[in-house]
Amino acid sequence: MIPAGFDYHAPRSVGDAIQLLGTLGSDAKLLAGGHSLLPMMKLRFAQPTHLIDLNRIDALRGIREDGATIVIGAMTVENELIHSPLLREKVPLLPEAARQIGDPQVRNRGTIGGDIAHGDPGNDHPALAIALDAVLVLEGPRGSRQVKADGFFKGPYMTDMAEDEILVEIRVPAFAPKTGYAYEKLKRKTGDWATAAAAVVLRLDGGNVSHIRIALTNVAPMALRASDAEATLLGKALTDATIADAAAKAMAICDPAEDLRGDRDYKTAMAGQMVKRAIAKAAVRCQ
Repeated sequence: MIPAGFDYHAPRSVGDAIQLLGTLGSDAKLLAGGHSLLPMMKLRFAQPTHLIDLNRIDALRGIREDGATIVIGAMTVENELIHSPLLREKVPLLPEAARQIGDPQVRNRGTIGGDIAHGDPGNDHPALAIALDAVLVLEGPRGSRQVKADGFFKGPYMTDMAEDEILVEIRVPAFAPKTGYAYEKLKRKTGDWATAAAAVVLRLDGGNVSHIRIALTNVAPMALRASDAEATLLGKALTDATIADAAAKAMAICDPAEDLRGDRDYKTAMAGQMVKRAIAKAAVRCQ
């Protein structure tokens, strides 16, 4: 199908984009990579009368170090995440996971900020941001504010970002030494969304779990943090029994939608399998 008519705007600064949002109100939508918004416009599920393209705002791109924090501009594309020496050294989960997103064309255009801000439960970066304990920096007419990724996602295509705000940065703590990590993603084919996926960040102390974050993709109306699964492992040794218990706790919070990728039971079971695989891979990397 062909999208409904709209006016196109291409601001050169964050301030100009915020001013446009304030002037145009709820009739405007922000355009980042476009891989989520444009298909919805073609199907006329979304019909904005104004499209504000963020691609000419250079200040929204780049990856830099700020003390013990890695700062990623919201318009940084997936291929930049994959090839960033800084991320490979400090937050290697992100480049590894970005390789599993879409295909080369998508990774050349799709942005980390667009993936997060859209609030699509099938997108990968929401769960990754939760697992990484990321902080999202939002700017609007009332200034700048920071929001934890854990709690930012409210439902399908619903986030804590106001209509007149823009996601400008993602701030991620650099990994401590001997941090294990993994993103295990089950999908039908290259370029597909996850049937189920799990992100894990893990540290061990004396053989017991001293830090654990588990987040799930596409098994509920939004990305989920598996807090009960984390609590099951914290302070304990990783054994087949404790990992199975954590997977069961993660499965208990799943509420997937049935589609061509599978029914509820299958997707829930696969979420448990992805959690088991991700914990096992992360544990090996803690050495």
